[in-house]
Amino acid sequence: MTKQAKTAAARHILVKTKEEAEKIKLLLSKGEDFAKLAKKHSTCPSGKKGGDLGEFSRGDMVKAFDDVVFKEEVLKVHGPVKTRFGFHLIQTIYRN
Repeated sequence: MTKQAKTAAARHILVKTKEEAEKIKLLLSKGEDFAKLAKKHSTCPSGKKGGDLGEFSRGDMVKAFDDVVFKEEVLKVHGPVKTRFGFHLIQTIYRN
């Protein structure tokens, strides 16, 4: 049994629609800068910091968001992930 990560650091881009999230994900796949796109498009206050959410503990974020950060591949952009806030593109930077 592997020990589960307790904390992680992630960044995200939050937008209102799935279509908008998919367009931004396409730009990312073409090599566009995550932080610049977050500053330009994200509706979350973290957008000003390039989408950086810093380090947080498991359970600090809504479940759908937490599941991606703590279970999916690190450094890969995941999403669109729907939460009550909108649609997220999420990139986990590291897990402890």
